[in-house]
Amino acid sequence: MSALNDTPTPAARNVLFIMCDQLRADALSCYGGGGALRTPNIDRLAAMGTRFERAYVSSAVCGPSRTSYYTGRYPGSHRVTWNRVPMPADEWSLGDYLAEAGRDCWLLGKTHFVPDRRGLAARGLSAAGAAGERLMEGGFKVLERYDGHFEMDAGSGYRRYLIEHGYDRDRPWERDVIGSTGPDGGFATGWLLRNAGLPARVAERDSETAYLTDRAIDFIAGQGEQPWVLHLSYIKPHWPYKAPAPYHDMYSAQDAAAPMRGQAERERPHPVHGAYQRHEESLSFAQDEVWRAVRPVYMGLVKQIDDHVGRLLDHLERAGRLRDTLIVFCSDHGDLQGDHWLGEKEYFFEGAVRVPLIVYDPSSAADARRGRAVAETAECVDVVPTILDALGLDVPAHRVEGRSLLPWVRGQSDEPVREFAVGFLDYAYREARLFLDRGVTECNGMMLADGRYKFLYWQGLRPQLFDLREDPGELRDLAEEAWAAPVLRRMGDALCDWNWRRQRRCTETFEQVAARTHAHERMMNIVIGRW
Repeated sequence: MSALNDTPTPAARNVLFIMCDQLRADALSCYGGGGALRTPNIDRLAAMGTRFERAYVSSAVCGPSRTSYYTGRYPGSHRVTWNRVPMPADEWSLGDYLAEAGRDCWLLGKTHFVPDRRGLAARGLSAAGAAGERLMEGGFKVLERYDGHFEMDAGSGYRRYLIEHGYDRDRPWERDVIGSTGPDGGFATGWLLRNAGLPARVAERDSETAYLTDRAIDFIAGQGEQPWVLHLSYIKPHWPYKAPAPYHDMYSAQDAAAPMRGQAERERPHPVHGAYQRHEESLSFAQDEVWRAVRPVYMGLVKQIDDHVGRLLDHLERAGRLRDTLIVFCSDHGDLQGDHWLGEKEYFFEGAVRVPLIVYDPSSAADARRGRAVAETAECVDVVPTILDALGLDVPAHRVEGRSLLPWVRGQSDEPVREFAVGFLDYAYREARLFLDRGVTECNGMMLADGRYKFLYWQGLRPQLFDLREDPGELRDLAEEAWAAPVLRRMGDALCDWNWRRQRRCTETFEQVAARTHAHERMMNIVIGRW
């Protein structure tokens, strides 16, 4: 396949922003994934564009990570520190910036966004029309929102689709999408890990991944030659780990990479790591039979996404849209699945915080870099400025804390994207807080990863330090070794300095600040302290 179709335009007219949920970077073959899984279509996208080898999320929790992706700001700035924490109404997202330019940002799939209804009501504020929709939906114009965690409400398009196609009328998601028929002929829920290997009752053509892909293709086809921006947010491979046939048993335990973990982590863990090991999902994934059952199904779910990404790319090529569409492919975080004796994500280990990030730029300026990998650190906050830059729109630097990746996609910069990546974790909402007997304001953790070392700061507890070059599996915590003291001090100072540089002055641009510096007399005829 030719990636270019014709002579590319200097700037993108359209944007396809694809996000998967809980997709590890090392699940993909273009990232050197372990095990038997191959992802030829995502590899194909990487060959068309640029792959960022060390891309990190700002939080390995869905809500804060996605808010960082959508605002270009870190959790300490946008203040969404956990799932279902409302986003303050004064935050701006990608859709808001596009709206200023007369563009819509369409949503198809998941966002985890919750509006600050209480804050708006307390101030007697409301908004109508398109502005009101953006306020209630995180800046998006909703084509179809589908978060894939609960039974769908009556207005859900996917629910209507399932019922029209003969699935359970009352609970089609629970009974068919994540439900199976057990060996005894009875119902087997997908909520139980022991049922992961059973095929979902829903046919593959009617599954979440297939449905969202169909809707995306229909949307793109319906736009014709009109410019568009679409956020296609896949639910999978996020739990419940339930795949339709044939993906449910496409791989076996022998095809999967074993968890990365060491006995010392079990016997002498950091207090927070030890508390996380006591969570129910961690106790489950510590058992070999669990990861052996779940990891192959996870691989099947990733393979299904890869196949449908191939459908999308084929459609874009046939429609001539590869010549004018920027494509960003990423994930909101990874999935530990037994790594370091943990289930879920959250903790700052690579399997949770390192994600795929692939950028296909249709501009001819990117031709020389196609198929290349950028080794330097990139972050999820870089997606908003990259999209705005590709569309020829100004990046509001007084708000956005990321930076456009186009200079690296186009080979226009040899400088590092940044010195390090920073991550954030607020575990106040988790049982670990109770195990550690900490208050709700005492549960902050931060990560600084500079390519060589990863430094973890834990509020009120000792830090952690890993050497990613000598110990890429992060099995040996060096923080208590005497020689590491200068490294800890240097990285702690860097994290402190980074905190001072957050964009907290968001209501005035840098130019406005400069114009009002020492301007009380000049602008307002105010004379202060003159004899």
